[in-house]
Amino acid sequence: MDAPSSAHPLPAPIPPNVAAWFRAKGWAPHAHQVAMVEAAERGESALLIAPTGGGKTLAGFLPSLIELAERPREGLHTLYISPLKALAVDIQRNLDTPIAEMRLPIRAETRTGDTPESKRRRQRVHPPHMLMTTPESLALLLSYADADRLFRGLRCVIVDELHALAGTKRGDLLALGLARLSRLAPAARRVGLSATVAEPERLLAWLSRSGRWSADGGDGDVRLVLGRSGAQAEIGILATKERLPWAGHMALHALAEVYDRIRRHRTTLIFVNTRAQAELVFQALWRVNDDNLPIALHHGSLAAEQRRKVEGAMARGELRAVVATSSLDLGIDWAAVDLVVQIGAPKGSSRLVQRIGRANHRLDEPSRALLVPANRFEVLECRAALDAVRDRKLDGEAPRPGGIDVLAQHLLGMACAAPFLPDELYEEVVSAAPYAALSRDEFDDVLDFVSTGGYALGAYERFQRLRRREDGRLAVAGPAVARQYRMNVGTITQEALLRVRLNRGPVLGEVEEYFIQGLTPGDSFLFAGQLLKFLGVREMEAQVAKGGTGDPKVPAYAGGRLPLTTHLAERVRAMLADPRSWDRLPGDVKEWLTLQRLRSLLPSRDGLLVETFPKAGKRFLVAYAFEGRNAHQTLGMLLTRRMERFGLGPLGFVATDYVLAVWSLRSPTDMDSLFDQDMLGDDLEAWMDESSMLRRTFRNVALIAGVIDRRHPGQEKTRRQVTFSSDLIYDVLRKHDPGHVLLRATRADAAGGLTDVRRLSDFLARVRGRITHKDLDRISPLAVPVILEIGRERVDGSATDELLAAAADALVAEAMPELGQTAAAPAVQGRLSL
Repeated sequence: MDAPSSAHPLPAPIPPNVAAWFRAKGWAPHAHQVAMVEAAERGESALLIAPTGGGKTLAGFLPSLIELAERPREGLHTLYISPLKALAVDIQRNLDTPIAEMRLPIRAETRTGDTPESKRRRQRVHPPHMLMTTPESLALLLSYADADRLFRGLRCVIVDELHALAGTKRGDLLALGLARLSRLAPAARRVGLSATVAEPERLLAWLSRSGRWSADGGDGDVRLVLGRSGAQAEIGILATKERLPWAGHMALHALAEVYDRIRRHRTTLIFVNTRAQAELVFQALWRVNDDNLPIALHHGSLAAEQRRKVEGAMARGELRAVVATSSLDLGIDWAAVDLVVQIGAPKGSSRLVQRIGRANHRLDEPSRALLVPANRFEVLECRAALDAVRDRKLDGEAPRPGGIDVLAQHLLGMACAAPFLPDELYEEVVSAAPYAALSRDEFDDVLDFVSTGGYALGAYERFQRLRRREDGRLAVAGPAVARQYRMNVGTITQEALLRVRLNRGPVLGEVEEYFIQGLTPGDSFLFAGQLLKFLGVREMEAQVAKGGTGDPKVPAYAGGRLPLTTHLAERVRAMLADPRSWDRLPGDVKEWLTLQRLRSLLPSRDGLLVETFPKAGKRFLVAYAFEGRNAHQTLGMLLTRRMERFGLGPLGFVATDYVLAVWSLRSPTDMDSLFDQDMLGDDLEAWMDESSMLRRTFRNVALIAGVIDRRHPGQEKTRRQVTFSSDLIYDVLRKHDPGHVLLRATRADAAGGLTDVRRLSDFLARVRGRITHKDLDRISPLAVPVILEIGRERVDGSATDELLAAAADALVAEAMPELGQTAAAPAVQGRLSL
């Protein structure tokens, strides 16, 4: 737990026994910790925004510790909710120390999906004073008939890392759960803890009991407490001695230099952006680990026991480095970490600040971080992110309405707990910020769907989940409905997973089913930091042995990559448009941009540069949009449809976070017509109706809304079974009930998720009348990276890196003969031939 400072005298709100503990530690509370105690004494809810190392966690729990020390009692007093199971466990471990040292009569426990069933049953009958849990476990607890008894005496709800939950479907589920807790425990105050936030007003509204907040005091029932800023972080960008790749995302070229940094620091936390990247980086570090340093791997697909071992070893200071994904982004207190390394571009300044905050945990000393770009465009993004952090500018996304599918799940959960009156439940739902603007008609539509399935599904008995009683209350149709709800509660939709078991021994973790389906016995793959040989599938488990031969595969996980944020995209465009800022860039990147300016043009800050050029008998169009991979994927789909209609013979496209490339038989000439906003009308509707992407989005919506159950007693559906079920329902609804709430939810999700239509719409509006077309006789320097992406796999290994290097030599020789590459570079075989 973050340590307080010794800069303030012990104030009046701190009672003697707690004050004595502070003095024994040589500490004194921070001003914001005292402010949180004062807010609690007045019964006020509070949002604390403080940097890592500012003692946020202690500030959140301190009022509860004081109250329980002064007025001991039985029953659940404080509920702590974390977005990560590991964080909940870590907080409980750190709470045990002050509780023991102050000899407080307080029992603190954790309840997550990893908690044994016997302990979970006991917690409902004899709850601890403080319970650390997750949004999904809270939803499950609220669905039981004894929820009223369990939560009646609750006095405080602490939501940690609030910024990571607000604006997500997990956050929607939690907001609805808090609305129910306000009815069960009206005296409970709410506490939000956040380290990185661009607009506090949004979090204040989210935390409010009314779902609204205004600075003039209209609904200001949440007090804002700000911690003082810490020392400015020391962030550097690795100036690699190796050749900087043109494309790729693994940064394997720089890992020997990263290892050298590990050797020079006490404990290093290495963040990567995907689980597949974590496996490859871990293996590459072990190959250069001549000193046999203790280096570990941590990501969400590893077995819980393995993750706990790593977390425990880090807490004890036994490891020199850990390679991790977002599974360790948030709040876990490892004071020994003195360096954070970000492999690959961070994709957002808020995310980078969050990760940098894992180092040091002291306000008066700077956190130290190193960014390791994997390619040349990532150098620009890393520089933009570094500048944003130094300017203390964070990313902020506009709030979106709460998910209809999440609301459907919640309504069913409330019926599982007890019959309800629709009028009363509607008033409760609209007190949650994500649903504050929900109309009664929309609520009734969702309630009708939960009750009967709606018009098109009403004839099927399995969708009759609620029944109306004589007193007007809606009750769950039977115990089987409640059982299915509890087995499938939550909003985390992922591909069907198979456990990976070592020779009928321990479970190493889980990988997605489609990856295993692509293996044959004898194939090797990397997982859990080991080279494994696939033996076969037995009883829904992948059986493996250690070892293997050949080029190993690496599991990839759907949805692993986050797109470049709008804020960082604006900074990258500004950097490209201002050659005066290039002096801070590595020499080879500066030379690359200089040659682009000579050969073609540079993208402007507010417009769109489109290049066209011939290559290998095709015509290429490259658009420098910088709107993120998801928006570019959608733009590519729409452009190829439009080019087909224009008779240009489109053949394919490839999208990165920065650039979109389309190749065709003939080049377009009228760019204003090609990029007109009207593509978001009929073209978008037609594509979304035909697209498998919309079917995949519907499948996720249907899983959350409970139309499809992945888990049944004693069995779990395969990915193929889930997809088959969802496709059947999707086709029925499209044909017979196109206005169904699930289809509306699917379109809303698609617009802001996989397709990012909102961002694409803003982009098309911004560049209207500002499109510059440059027709070239050959590929430009700036286009080399995106052309190298053509035909690549989602996951790269060292062999792919070699192919990329060879392909890059040939392209660079064509685009930039000034650099001296020979046109006789080795021919590239296979998918990367250009």
